[in-house]
Order: sequence, then C-alpha cells, then structure tokens
Amino acid sequence: MGVTIIAAILLCEAAALLAVAGWFAFGLMTSTPTSLGGAIFMLVLLLLFAGWLLTVAHFLFRGYRWTRSAALVFQFFVIVVAVPTLTGGILWVGLLLLVPAVVVVHQLFTRSVVAFTTATSDGTPTL
Repeated sequence: MGVTIIAAILLCEAAALLAVAGWFAFGLMTSTPTSLGGAIFMLVLLLLFAGWLLTVAHFLFRGYRWTRSAALVFQFFVIVVAVPTLTGGILWVGLLLLVPAVVVVHQLFTRSVVAFTTATSDGTPTL
C-alpha cells in the first residue's frame, strides 16, 4: 500500500513538472526571454526532472532498492522550496508542495515499503 501511495505521488509530481515545462515552453514561444540559453536550460532541466521522477516511480513500483533514496532526496528538495513559500505568504502553494512531500518521506520509512524494496527474487531480504 505504501509503495502505491509513493509511486502515485511521484507520478503526480512528474505530471506537475511536465505541466510547468509546457507552460514554460509556451512562455518561451510567446515572449522574448532575457537569456535564451538560460531559458532553454531551465526547460530541459524541468523535462529531465520529470523524466527522472517517472523513472523512479516505475522502478519503485517494481521493488528496486535505490529508488527509496532517489525519492527521498527529491522530496527534501521539494520541502526546501515549500517552507519559504509558506513563510512568504503563499499558503496554498506551500501546502500543495509540503503535504505530499511529507507523506512520501513518512511512507519511505514504513516497514512494508522497506521490506518490499529489500526483498530478493527468492524472498530473502538483502542488506
């Protein structure tokens, strides 16, 4: 159950990043950026992050152990963005970022998720 929750949240975060990348690309086509190179770099970075999250969600659902650390690091980055957003007065955006990140961090350390991601093909746990 916890793996499904984490994978679903990661998929939603990836979809949100893809939506932001689409909005950013639309902005690039309709206005002139200050730095074209920087704007293209940001667009590529958004697309790479979205692709990485899709990959992490897929392999987490398949039980790969490395995905727990990848998901944890990304959620810490989201929390780093969410806290200043909350303190800056944009409450709904901050909560929209913070709540799923906290849920994922909590679920990553539940016994069922750890057991699911450390099992080998013969059923014995790995270190």
